[in-house]
Amino acid sequence: MDRASNTFHLPAWCERLDPRWYQIAALGGLLGYGIGWLGFDVAIGIAVSVLATVLITQAALSRLWRLPVIEVKSALISGLSLCLLLRTNSLWLAAATACAAIGGKFFLRWNGKHLFNPTNFGILLMLLLGAEVWVSPGQWGNVAFFGFLMACVGGVVVTRAARADVTLAFLASYAALLFGRSLWLGEPMSIALHRLQNGALLLFSFFMISDPRTTPDSRAGRVIFGMLVALGGAVVQFKWFRTNGLLWSLAAFSILVPLLDWLLPAPRHQWRSGSLETNPKPKGIPYDSIPDKPRGVPVRAGAG
Repeated sequence: MDRASNTFHLPAWCERLDPRWYQIAALGGLLGYGIGWLGFDVAIGIAVSVLATVLITQAALSRLWRLPVIEVKSALISGLSLCLLLRTNSLWLAAATACAAIGGKFFLRWNGKHLFNPTNFGILLMLLLGAEVWVSPGQWGNVAFFGFLMACVGGVVVTRAARADVTLAFLASYAALLFGRSLWLGEPMSIALHRLQNGALLLFSFFMISDPRTTPDSRAGRVIFGMLVALGGAVVQFKWFRTNGLLWSLAAFSILVPLLDWLLPAPRHQWRSGSLETNPKPKGIPYDSIPDKPRGVPVRAGAG
C-alpha cells in the first residue's frame, strides 16, 4: 500500500507474471485436488487426452495461420476447464471436444475476436450433435467450493480486476434472480444460497464469461453482457426447465458481442505480462493474435 497515493501495489514478481499462469495454477490445482481427494469422475486417460489434444490442435492451427508464437497458455486454460466440466466415457469424444474447443478460436471469429468461449463452444457443439457427453456441475463439496472461491478472488487481484466488471455484473444479477425467485415462491433463502454454492458456477463466472477475447471491449458493454447472460441462464433453467442454462445463455448472447462493440466502442484487449489491460496503440503483434483467415493474410497489429 502506497500511503501517499493510497493505492495498492502488487509485488514486483506479480507485476511481471502473466495472469494466465495463475489461472492455470488455480484450475490445475483444483483438478488435481478433485481427482486425488474428492473423487471427481475424471479418468486420468480422459484428462491426458483432453490436455494433449488442446496443445496439439493449438500448435497445428497456429502453424497453419502462421502465427509467430504457439500460445499454449490459453490452450491449457481451455483444456483444464474441459477436464473440470466435461464428462464422457469415450476417449475419442473427449479428444473431439477439445479439438472443437480450440478450433472454434481460429475458425469462428469476427473482427479479430473469438465469437464463442472455447470451452463453452466445444461442450455445446458435442451436446448439439447428440454425443454421449454431459456436464457435471455438482461434484464440489463445501471445502472445495470455498477453496476454489478464494483462488478465484485471488485471480481477480493478480489480474488487477481488469475483467472483474463482467464477472461481478453477472454474479450480482444471477444472485438477484435466484433470491428474487425464492422470495416470489415463498421458499427458504437457503435454496437460493445453495444454488450459488457451486464450483461450476465459479468456473463459469471467473474463467468463461470473463474471457477477454469473447467479451465486449467497453466496461458498459461488459456489464450489459453479464446481466443478459444471467437473465438468459435463469430463463433456460427456470422457465424452460433445461439443464446447462448458463452455457446456452453464454453462447446465445456471445453473438451480440460484435453489436455491443459497435454501439459502445473501446480499445481492444491485449494480453500483457502482469495485467489484463487494453493497449489502444499496440506495438508489434501480440502473441495470441489470430488473423481471421489462414495463410497468406498478414496479421494485423493489435488483432484479437
